[in-house]
Amino acid sequence: MEKKIVTPVYQQIAIDIASRIVKKDIPVGYKLKGRSILAGEYNVSPETIRRSMHLLEDVGIVQVTAGSGITVTSIEAANDYIKKFTELESLSSKQKAIKELLHEKQKLDRALEETISSFIDYSERFKHTNPFTPIEYELKDDSPLIGQTVGSSQFWQNTGGTIVGIKRKDTLIISPGPYADFRINDTLIIIGDMDIHKRVELFCK
Repeated sequence: MEKKIVTPVYQQIAIDIASRIVKKDIPVGYKLKGRSILAGEYNVSPETIRRSMHLLEDVGIVQVTAGSGITVTSIEAANDYIKKFTELESLSSKQKAIKELLHEKQKLDRALEETISSFIDYSERFKHTNPFTPIEYELKDDSPLIGQTVGSSQFWQNTGGTIVGIKRKDTLIISPGPYADFRINDTLIIIGDMDIHKRVELFCK
C-alpha cells in the first residue's frame, strides 16, 4: 500500500506562524506568547510548540531566549522558509501525480493485453466466419524486414495487415507502435482479410 505523505503538526504550526509574519500580522520584534498559551491556541501539546519554535529558530525567524521568551527576528527568513516549503510541497505533489499516472498506465496496459489476448483467442475460434483473420508469421534471418521498424517498412501500406502483437522469445509485445523494430525469429501477429497471409509472405520474403 502506498504511504500517505503528511506534514507534521509542528511543521504546520511553524508555517502558519511564518505566514503570519510575512503578512505582517506579527511584526519583527514582537514577542510571541508563551509555549503553554500557544499550545492552547493551536490545540496541541507544549512539546509540539517547542519543536515548532526550535524549527523557526533554526531558520532564523525567531530567537528563543530563556526567561525572555520568543522574539520575531526576520521577515526575510520567514519568506525564504515559506518559499522552500512551497517548493518541496510542489515537488511532493508532482511525485504523487507521477505515481498515480504510472499506476493508471499499468492498469491500461493490463486491460489492453487482456483485450488483445481475448481478441486473438476469439478470432482463432471463429476465423472461418470472422472477416479479420489473425495469422502468425515468423521472420527468418533472410527477411528484408529485419532491422526495420513497423513504420519505416510501411507494413500496413504494403500488406493491408495490422500488426497487433510481436512474440519475441518469452515476451509478447502488444500493440507495437511505429518505432517497434523487427528481429530474427520474431513472430508477428497480424489481422487482415482472408488473403492477408499470402500478401505478408510475398512482402516478408
